Amino acid sequence: MKNDSTEQIAAHYTEIMSALGEDISRDGIVKTPMRAAKAMQFLTEGYHQTLDEVINNAIFESDNDQMVILKDIEFYSLCEHHLLPFIGKCHVAYLPKGKVIGLSKLARITNMFARRLQIQENLTQQIAMAIESAVDARGVGVVVEAKHMCMMMRGVQKQSSLMQTSMMLGSFRTDERTRSEFLRLIARD
Repeated sequence: MKNDSTEQIAAHYTEIMSALGEDISRDGIVKTPMRAAKAMQFLTEGYHQTLDEVINNAIFESDNDQMVILKDIEFYSLCEHHLLPFIGKCHVAYLPKGKVIGLSKLARITNMFARRLQIQENLTQQIAMAIESAVDARGVGVVVEAKHMCMMMRGVQKQSSLMQTSMMLGSFRTDERTRSEFLRLIARD
């Protein structure tokens, strides 16, 4: 099935490139539609993943009730408005309530949602809600910061802008001290 869809996507890329004025028989371009189709499938593989598959039973009992933070999770995504990349870092934290999640799973959850056509605001919310759901945390905090090519390469063409979004759930939303501790610990020196 993936091969059929790869062929279909490649055919569309051929049409797009031709409509843009490119000579699709040119030596350097001939295989570009198939390469682009495969790249797009990789960049959007999050559509074919579920939270249960990504976590893969890596939830463990723990009596730890202190904040767990993973900073600087690198990610890339494609903006759903222009299909241009946005690239950044995600910082996540949660307050365990009897369960912790395997550390790499926080990065995998981030990737699963980032590898979908996306806007940063929704990406931030999806990551937070998935972590909360996975470990039944007392609270979850997620901060995402990214540079958007749709703003840098076209439109207003602002090269140094950085978008930041946050989602605070549970104790991170209701307890100022918890939220402040998280934000202080992820702050740049």
